[in-house]
Amino acid sequence: MLQDSAPPQVHDALAAPPALPGQAAPRDARGAAFDWIDAAGAERRRAGLVRTLRPRPAESPLLDLASNDYLGLARHPEVTRGAAQAAHRWGAGATGSRLVTGSTELHARLEHELAEFCGFEAALVLSSGYAANLAAVTALTSDGTLIVSDAGNHASLIDGCRLSRARTAVVPHAGPEAVRTALAGHDGRALAVTDSVFSVDGDAAPLPALAEACRAYGAGLVVDDAHGLGVLGEGGRGALSAARLAGDGDVVATVTLSKSLGSQGGAVLGPARVIEHLVNTARSFIFDTGLAPAAVGGALAALRLLRREPQRAARAGEVARALHGRLTAAGLTAVRPDAAVVSVRAPSPEQAVRWAADCREASLQVGCFRPPSVPDGISRLRLTARADLTDAQIDEAVGTIVATAPDRR
Repeated sequence: MLQDSAPPQVHDALAAPPALPGQAAPRDARGAAFDWIDAAGAERRRAGLVRTLRPRPAESPLLDLASNDYLGLARHPEVTRGAAQAAHRWGAGATGSRLVTGSTELHARLEHELAEFCGFEAALVLSSGYAANLAAVTALTSDGTLIVSDAGNHASLIDGCRLSRARTAVVPHAGPEAVRTALAGHDGRALAVTDSVFSVDGDAAPLPALAEACRAYGAGLVVDDAHGLGVLGEGGRGALSAARLAGDGDVVATVTLSKSLGSQGGAVLGPARVIEHLVNTARSFIFDTGLAPAAVGGALAALRLLRREPQRAARAGEVARALHGRLTAAGLTAVRPDAAVVSVRAPSPEQAVRWAADCREASLQVGCFRPPSVPDGISRLRLTARADLTDAQIDEAVGTIVATAPDRR
C-alpha cells in the first residue's frame, strides 16, 4: 500500500542546493569548470593557431596534394571492392578485441602477406598506426629501460615513450652519434625509436648508422615506417628493406595501412617472439577492438595491387622530386624530399593558413603544418606527391602554389 498519495517530488539534478540559514545562495556554477577553455581559445586565435574541421564531399573538385594517399589507392576499384566484399562477408565491425572475437581469417592473411612483403618474420595488425606505435614502445620497455628518441619523432612515438614510464632521452634530429652517446651512458635494456621518414619535412632517418649505434650497445631499434611503406625500397617494401635491416632480430617496424595502402589501421612487424610478446602484453592491442574487416580487406587488396604494380612506388618519388625542383626553381624554400612528402616553408603561422586557403580557393588542396604540430616551430605547406598525379596536374599545382605564395601576392 502506498504510504503517501501525494505526487513524488521531481528534483533537478543540475540545480544548485538551497542555501542554508545564514548562508548566501551559491553561485550557479553550471559550466564554470570549463571556463578556462575560453581563455585558451582566445590565445589560440591571437597566435593564429585555430584549427577547423572541413568535411569534404565524396567527389571533391579540388586537386589533392594534402592527403597521405601516396599511391592513389584509396579509391582504386580493386581496393574499394576488397573493402566492400570483406564487410559483406565478415560484417561491419570486428565485434570485439583481437583476443576475443576480433580476429578473423582475413586479419591473419593480411598479417602473413604484410610480413612477407616487407621482409619480416611476423606481423600484428592493430586498429591504427598510432596504436601500433603505442604497442611497440610500451611493450618493449619497462621502468629500467632507456629509450632514445629522435627530436622529430611523430606524436604517437612520443606518447609511447611517455606511457612506457621508461627513462627517455630526446636526442637531436637524425643524429646517430647522439644516439650512440646516450646509449653509452646507460647500463641495462635500451631501445632507440625513430621515424623512417619524418612527416613534417619528408627527410629520411639514417637507419644503417642508427642500427650500428644500437648494436654497439645491445639496444633494440624501433622504426615507424608509416611514410616509407609503399614508397621506399624495392617495389615499395619500405625503408627497412631499403636499408637491408628488414628481418633482423633486433629491429622492429611499425606501419600504417592508411597511407600508401589507402585503407585504415596499423601493424607491428618484427621477430616472431616480439610479436608474440605484444599479443600478451601490449595494452593498445589487448584492450582495443580489432580492425574492422572492411579496412583489412581494403589493405589486403592494396598490398596485392602494389605487388603487381611496383612502379607506383617509383612514380611517387618522381612526382616528389618534380614538385621540389620546380618550386625551388621558382624561388620558394622547400626541403629536398627523401620519399613522398614535400615541405615548403611559410613566413608565419598566419601566412601559412592564408596561403593554404588561397590554394584551396584556386582548387588546390594542400596541407598546412603549424606549431605545435611542428617540432621546430616553423610553419609550412606540406604537399603529398601522389603516384597517380599526371604531369599536367603537377604543372597546375606548382603554378598555383607559386602564384599564391605570401611574398608574391
